[in-house]
Amino acid sequence: MPLRSEVVESRSVKYMILPEAYASALLLIILSMLCWGSWANTFKLTGKPAGKWRFELFYYDYSLGVLVAAIIAAYTFGSMGSELSFSDNLLVAAKRNMAYAVAAGMVFNLANMLLVAAISVAGLAVAFPVGIGLALVMGVIWNYFLNPQGNPTLLAAGVALVVCAIIVDALAYTAHAKPASPPPASRGRSKSSASSKGILLSLISGVLMGSFYPLVEMSKGGGIDAAGLGPYAVAFLFSLGVFFSTFVYNLYFLNLPVQGEPLSMFAYLKGTLGQHALGIIGGIIWCTGAISNFVAASAPKSVQVGPAVSYAIGQGATMVSALWGVLVWKEFSGARTNVRVLLTLMFVLFLAGLMLVAIAPLYVASSSVLQFFGSLHGEILGGLGTYVV
Repeated sequence: MPLRSEVVESRSVKYMILPEAYASALLLIILSMLCWGSWANTFKLTGKPAGKWRFELFYYDYSLGVLVAAIIAAYTFGSMGSELSFSDNLLVAAKRNMAYAVAAGMVFNLANMLLVAAISVAGLAVAFPVGIGLALVMGVIWNYFLNPQGNPTLLAAGVALVVCAIIVDALAYTAHAKPASPPPASRGRSKSSASSKGILLSLISGVLMGSFYPLVEMSKGGGIDAAGLGPYAVAFLFSLGVFFSTFVYNLYFLNLPVQGEPLSMFAYLKGTLGQHALGIIGGIIWCTGAISNFVAASAPKSVQVGPAVSYAIGQGATMVSALWGVLVWKEFSGARTNVRVLLTLMFVLFLAGLMLVAIAPLYVASSSVLQFFGSLHGEILGGLGTYVV
């Protein structure tokens, strides 16, 4: 992948590793999508062969892995220049921008924990389509208003196709899980109650998940020259928010679990070495995707993918997770013909949507449309600045 040292001037010549071509930035986003769609496999592996490992305990190792990956990236790719290193960026950055990055990590972490909780209650058929689908719509709209880039028509059409793919995915899961004969009435009420709880958890997760990326964008401010954060500093502070908030959120999830009996924090010590290692690896995989996403969205304007496009493609991780489920975990083993048709349609819609979102920055919208979004963007940020001050 072609990369170059991006020169940033303030006190003297400074460097930061960023993509030099749109194709490079797009490849980083695709890497992000693959990582975000694959890290959850490590959680599934923790139950083999030692037995089920609760997600609350898995999350301690997961958050540590996120922090470790961010630190490694910060002191390697983020410190390869001769002057402005990752640590220098933290010294000159505004405290408000740093707070935005930490807050983004905390918001994401709560959203992700609620999503995993929804999966444990109602399964993938409810949690992923509702939670990630809502997050996708909210995140792209927010990010486009904060930093309008790309053809809005192509972007909207691509997002619509991805949302359709998510809905079809939900229909496929529902059809596959439908029993051959009606269940007893009491069992039906139990499943209905679990489904309602799962939908509520997914909706809350989706709202939060759609809000973390705009906070990431706000943490960059006007760039490094304007006391903003570079992508590696964002990732580091973001990971701090993830790591420390895990201990706070788990106080609730351990004592008032969404499923199962309450747990003591010391139950973490009963895990095997393999279970702890898988948690750390899962965090590293997710953080690798996040750093790739942040770096691609921070590339020079001429080759930048843009935060709206970055977020939309990154949320395609939902379909990547579906591929893992179909091809590796055999979740659709023995599926009926109608389910297979729905699965095929889901992947076709996703690929079509992904292509439209990916090419959106290559086809600039009319000047009147860009002026409208530019003026609206200025009014929104101006209002936020007035409110904060």
